[in-house]
Amino acid sequence: MRVVIVTESFPPDVNGVAHCALQTARHLVDRGHIPVVVAPAPAPGHKPDAFAPCPVVHVPSLPLPGYPQVRVALPSRRLAAALVEHRADVVHLAGPFVLGVRGMAAAARLGIPAVAVYQTDLAGYARTYMGAGEAAAWRRIRSVHGAADLTLAPSSAALHDLETHGVPRVELWPRGVDTERFRPDRRDEALRRELAPNGELIVGYVGRLAPEKQVELLAGVCGLEGVRVVVVGDGPSRPGLEQALPGAVFLGRRTGDDLARVFASFDVFAHTGPFETFCQTVQEAMASGLPVVAPAAGGPLDLVAHGHTGLLVPPRDATAVRDAVRSLAAAPALRAAFGAAGRATVEGRTWAAVGDRLIGHYTAVLAGRRTAVAA
Repeated sequence: MRVVIVTESFPPDVNGVAHCALQTARHLVDRGHIPVVVAPAPAPGHKPDAFAPCPVVHVPSLPLPGYPQVRVALPSRRLAAALVEHRADVVHLAGPFVLGVRGMAAAARLGIPAVAVYQTDLAGYARTYMGAGEAAAWRRIRSVHGAADLTLAPSSAALHDLETHGVPRVELWPRGVDTERFRPDRRDEALRRELAPNGELIVGYVGRLAPEKQVELLAGVCGLEGVRVVVVGDGPSRPGLEQALPGAVFLGRRTGDDLARVFASFDVFAHTGPFETFCQTVQEAMASGLPVVAPAAGGPLDLVAHGHTGLLVPPRDATAVRDAVRSLAAAPALRAAFGAAGRATVEGRTWAAVGDRLIGHYTAVLAGRRTAVAA
């Protein structure tokens, strides 16, 4: 199968869309298919990922105002040219927003089936950044995804939202996790002594530092005796969070095996964002053998079994986050049991298994097109 992956983000970017697009391309190559990636060009001075498994076509891009870590693609003929030159059988649209919308239009003009992967809660972002605009965001989502042959939702909550707002032809497609990279035996006692020199319980957060992640909800955790909060990631909210989270350690961006070592060196993983369509860092924490505290909203509802692998708390409730961490801090045996159960839960969620499900969706879409043409 010849596949063009049109993605709003790709390494060296570090986010869920970029990571999923990379893993998809790798799996397609591993299974003998022929992918090409079309993505916004990275910022000047940032080299594209040298380990990309297939050709990458970069289109011109500019930084998003107020959030320069995000690049927005400019209009370019390279996108349509890539679809034609690659002789695409199917177009995979990863989190279509700007470049993906153009990819959808180009696929429609050329008669190529399109599979759209829903990855970003645009409606939630509209509420966070603009205080309004949720209805407009859903109109855009319906327009884009309604034109696709199939939309893939990463969680049952996302699937319900899409269907409730009138998006047709939606199926569930979750995300995989690298259980070889993220595992409990990467725990590093030297790193733990560096982060918590007095033997504190280490509560970690990993992700973008942006308003929608609501990392400031960890402020109460910072006030717990014998607890050290460690924040991994970067973004526009970092300066404010350094003031809002007294005593927290900010490690900045970490990737690869270094990130896995940090994960495994935590005692508890706490996620705060209420707008996650999936929440890959929760899976990585579970693979690392950690108990998880997360909001009872969006993707974490599928991932965290309350009272078995972690604790789900009401969204946007700083007191609930603090109290959940306090209860785990006082119960080492419970932390160990939650962590072991979490690891066991994700061991079968490999990218290979998830990738094969994706190829099955491609195959079904292509068969549907052939049936429609024959009719």
